[in-house]
Amino acid sequence: MKLDHVSYASEPDGYRATAERISAKLGVVPYDGGVHPRFGTRNLIFPLANGHYLEVVEALEHPAALSTPFGQAVRARSELGGGWMGWCVSVDDLAEVEARLERKAVDGNRTPESGLELRWLQIGVKGLIADPQLPFFIKWSADSSQHPSTYKTNSEVAIDTLQIAGDRDRLRDWLGTEDAKPIPEIHIDWSAPHGTPGIMSVSFETKNGPTTI
Repeated sequence: MKLDHVSYASEPDGYRATAERISAKLGVVPYDGGVHPRFGTRNLIFPLANGHYLEVVEALEHPAALSTPFGQAVRARSELGGGWMGWCVSVDDLAEVEARLERKAVDGNRTPESGLELRWLQIGVKGLIADPQLPFFIKWSADSSQHPSTYKTNSEVAIDTLQIAGDRDRLRDWLGTEDAKPIPEIHIDWSAPHGTPGIMSVSFETKNGPTTI
């Protein structure tokens, strides 16, 4: 189990303008991640070090953005002004997660500017909607060489810390682990939520020093 990516919902002026502001802070140029036809969304991808990436995601005027949990989550966060929508952890086997959450994973796909279609299974977005501190889960159908972080790889910018309003015991329960540090390659700073729980900010190591968004 490891961090896969973090998701930032587009602000009122759209996902490209939102991505430009993030790009100026990180010093990373994003690439077009393509449309998620099953979810009614589209994204821009910032490839980062350590097999991670940041996506800026936007809901389309499409029925799927109203009827699927992922589309609903993106639209709802953008309607609040945009910002950090959630985070995602990758696992090798979703069967245990499906059994624990008592539902099946759903298929996802998109074709980024590389032209190579990506496919995956994901589960847990309903949990994120109910409790935004919680990540959703993904299992990529392709091998690691096709992970979104490997296209136009950037090794100079890395996710260091997620600042989350929430409860670490609730996270461990959601992840199905008692590990003191269940996502070992990053830091998580916790605060008691005053209002809605969720990601408050993400800190990055960049070539110009630490940057927090």
